Amino acid sequence: MKRVYLDWNATAPLRPEARAAMLAAMDCLGNPSSVHAEGRAAKAIIERARGQVAEAVGASGADIVFTSSATEAAALALAGQGFASTELEHGCVAVWTSRTPADPAKTAQQLANNETGEIYEVPEGTGFCDAVQAFGKIPYGFAWSGVERAMISAHKFGGPKGAGALILKQGVDVVAALRGGGQEMGRRSGTENVIGIAGMGAAAQAAAKDLENGLWQIVEQNRNVFEERLLNEVPELIIFGSGVARLPNTSYFAVPGWKAETQVMQMDLAGFAVSAGSACSSGKVKASRVLKAMGYDEITAGSAIRVSIGPSTTAAELESFADAWLKEYKRFKARRKGK
Repeated sequence: MKRVYLDWNATAPLRPEARAAMLAAMDCLGNPSSVHAEGRAAKAIIERARGQVAEAVGASGADIVFTSSATEAAALALAGQGFASTELEHGCVAVWTSRTPADPAKTAQQLANNETGEIYEVPEGTGFCDAVQAFGKIPYGFAWSGVERAMISAHKFGGPKGAGALILKQGVDVVAALRGGGQEMGRRSGTENVIGIAGMGAAAQAAAKDLENGLWQIVEQNRNVFEERLLNEVPELIIFGSGVARLPNTSYFAVPGWKAETQVMQMDLAGFAVSAGSACSSGKVKASRVLKAMGYDEITAGSAIRVSIGPSTTAAELESFADAWLKEYKRFKARRKGK
């Protein structure tokens, strides 16, 4: 059975450009902090990637701090700093922030929600922006955004897992949480993940090109056709965020009462990888915290599944998924009617 991957918001497939850069970096022997030729070669790989990421996000190389993940980037930027946010934020941001309203400079605001795909306006002067889901899918430039700190994660745009970055406005700094060798301009000690960083840089560069070439417009068209079919055949379907600006690849929907966990398992058995929202819940399927924060009841929040796609997802694959999902939907309706 050929499987179809429809969970790009959890992690995007590794780009061939990232794979090639990582394979090349594996042959580099030196420690990037060493001053000999081998060390300088490793350092050059990191700095090339830093430049690639900086160009892709609209920042300067000195603004980029490589980390192990967006989760680490959030902790580095927010821990103990008195930031506030809403319940809509990703857990790695919410854990370091209060729900008490704050001035913009002490506010954490996501650019796009990882579950619904909704795109938000991030006011100039905002202290921290989670750009993880948005980067590579919609136009984004750190310099013109007017925020002080932002974060991205490599595996969301086709880079490797285990590589992220914190982006800092010039003049804004952070207190290192990991101290020792003083790597990353003293902001994050520890020998750099040369292989992962190389892949991140190549992926960022390729993601920017895809966006410029209009590939995500095609993704959005495929998503819209897919949703239109489901709405035509399932009158009670709720598509979250359908009335506002959304990421072009995200479809988050529910039939209230049809448990998300059941749907995810049914689709997995049918050969389709989808999710019930955030992938950062230790493999557990729970009622969406985001949807409950938006005012939806427990039953509806516990019935939502997310289909997230990318440039390599075909219209035929979405049609095939719709066929399988609608087949299970009819069985669900028959069981409910028989009670």
